[in-house]
Amino acid sequence: MASLHTMEKKLAEYKCDTNDAICLKLVRFPEDVDDDGTTFHPEYSHQTFGDDEVAFGYKGLQIQLFYTAGNLSTLFKVKYSSTVTEMFDCVEPDDVEGKIREIVPAGFTCNTDDFVSLLEKEANFKPFGTLLHSYTVHSEEAGELTYQIHKANITCPGFQEYHERLQTFLMWFIETASFIDADDDRWDFFLVFEKYNKDGETHYATVGYMTVYNYYVYPDKTRPRVSQMLILPPFQGEGHGAQLLEAVHRFYCSLPKVQDITAEDPSENYVKLRDYVLVKLCQGLPSFAADKLHLGFSADMVNEAQDKLKINKKHARRVYEILRLRATDMSDEEKAREYRLEVKKRLFGPYRKNQRELAKMRKCLRPEELVSHMNQMDTRTQHEELEKSYQVVVEDYRRIIERLATQA
Repeated sequence: MASLHTMEKKLAEYKCDTNDAICLKLVRFPEDVDDDGTTFHPEYSHQTFGDDEVAFGYKGLQIQLFYTAGNLSTLFKVKYSSTVTEMFDCVEPDDVEGKIREIVPAGFTCNTDDFVSLLEKEANFKPFGTLLHSYTVHSEEAGELTYQIHKANITCPGFQEYHERLQTFLMWFIETASFIDADDDRWDFFLVFEKYNKDGETHYATVGYMTVYNYYVYPDKTRPRVSQMLILPPFQGEGHGAQLLEAVHRFYCSLPKVQDITAEDPSENYVKLRDYVLVKLCQGLPSFAADKLHLGFSADMVNEAQDKLKINKKHARRVYEILRLRATDMSDEEKAREYRLEVKKRLFGPYRKNQRELAKMRKCLRPEELVSHMNQMDTRTQHEELEKSYQVVVEDYRRIIERLATQA
């Protein structure tokens, strides 16, 4: 028994956290290759290495996935100090290399010198597609940095191969990510690049991207739906997500056949970002003027948001609530109460649906089954949950208002 415990303990030494083991880089200069300061790691690796996010059979495991900053030409290497086979002949390590090869498209190099030589070709890399928007971000270290947002599609020469390399990042940073069928011509791609100077030449670095699928809406409209959006970790927290989403929104607003713009299974962070962008766009519309907000959510707001900005009623309602909060003196008890009731009226929708379902159940359930369901829908609990939901919503709204204030 003791020997079995000892063996388990020794085998456990060969387990590696794959989120730590995977080392990612966006390389601009040869010295970046050996600079640990340019390395970043995945948030997720469960889709490749299982729910435990562990690779077995190695000590000192390091999985290098280095990309040139622009074209994303790839270096893939697996390094380790020892394997479990050296201690236990009958135990095989996980096929780490095989798992990564399932994600990373062919064409990568495993030789560091060859990878460094590819940096010389980065000056030839130019952004794909059509330029939609340019903007600058101030950096204390580098001064004013210039960024560009481009719209591309799969017919752009070289883009399909580039996109195959780019989408590998999804597996490490989006929990439920999956690769798309990019051959479908209803996909639009929006890309963010940093424009920078290296040795007197203009270079472009990949910052992030968004994919949008254009659904058909009877009889003659389309509904663009955001599928994936990722700003790469070295560029996060700098406002690029908001710039990208606003540029995409403005692009589709310019197309007469677009019905409205939605998102597929949006994350909480995406919803907050969308709220910020839509409020920024709507705050100048006449129907959302401060003197109109206290009158309540109106048909004029719905129609103007839809007609001018392709914003659907559900999203326009959230915009109204945020702008009304900004315009409300919450220290005034009566005004605060009016606002609270206005938001809770929307939040109460799901609870009202439960009441309708309960009425139906009364007709078909046995008494003991009905009691069980009634307990789940206890009125007091509903009010408590409603208040919690309200507080969370208002806290999120305040953050958006604060962000808008800093951008003013």
